[in-house]
Amino acid sequence: MDLLSFSRPRGIDEALRILGRDRQAIPVAGSTDLVTLLRDGIRATSHLVDLNGLGLDEIHWLPGGGVRIGALVRNAVADTRLRRAYPVLAEALRSGASPQIRNRATFGGNVLQQTRCTYYRLPEFACNRRSPGSGCAAIQGDSSRHAIFGASNQCVAVHPSDLSVALQALEAVVLAQSTAGRRRIPVDAFFRLPGTTPHVASELRPGELITGIELPASDHAATSRYVKFRERTSYAFALVSAAVAIEVRDGVVRTARVALGGVAAKPWRSTAAEQALTGNRLTEETITAAGEAAADGARPLRHNKHKVELVKRVVRTALTDLEQA
Repeated sequence: MDLLSFSRPRGIDEALRILGRDRQAIPVAGSTDLVTLLRDGIRATSHLVDLNGLGLDEIHWLPGGGVRIGALVRNAVADTRLRRAYPVLAEALRSGASPQIRNRATFGGNVLQQTRCTYYRLPEFACNRRSPGSGCAAIQGDSSRHAIFGASNQCVAVHPSDLSVALQALEAVVLAQSTAGRRRIPVDAFFRLPGTTPHVASELRPGELITGIELPASDHAATSRYVKFRERTSYAFALVSAAVAIEVRDGVVRTARVALGGVAAKPWRSTAAEQALTGNRLTEETITAAGEAAADGARPLRHNKHKVELVKRVVRTALTDLEQA
């Protein structure tokens, strides 16, 4: 692939003007995912736009509570206050990649990374996400790593980001900007299920950039845990993961947030598990009930029925860790 141009804008406004003019241009920052996609011919462009040095690499604590994390903040977060206030976030980042990659990868890139579905990553296979209308080889192929929630007959791929699962449990807001203005998009609405348009993975519009992530202040964020089941103990993408955040007062769970990873095209929020927890004491029985509820509505494929049991176990493990803390 021959890159015809490389732009290094001097500010956000200039970057947005470039992206607005050239809809084929691709913004770059850490590029830990993009480089492999370009190398393997999954994506192509004649124009890269460098976002580094535009002031998107800062963390701001908000006066009314909560925090705004710039899109170019690296995944190797050194902010001890952030780790204390949102432990599930730090745990998700730490489990996602080696220190070398985390020192390069960014929050914005992590959220926008593409699926690791083998059939998407190999151009010789049919993939509606990569080439709309071509078919989905995964449905008739090896489906062991694919979705058990929210899939369609067009796509069964899962979202690979550990960070995004934690953001779902924390009810984060994605900050987006274009020449048309700024938008605030709740993270649950930001990611899209495949439906009939699996090639549209998020609500980000052409010419629009993620500029940051906002985490609200909450009573449950500080009591949170991320647990990830994977095929090997080294850094690997989740078979199933869970981000759990709870508020316990007077021994009773007052609020609960449960999000699952590795099971859908977006971080999957389990309201059934949350309802099983809310209003109850965090006992072994409640934890078991929440694990069972987390698997409600699962529709496994031929080769991934094991994920249903993994969902129950990963939720139980996260809650047990919190109960014993």
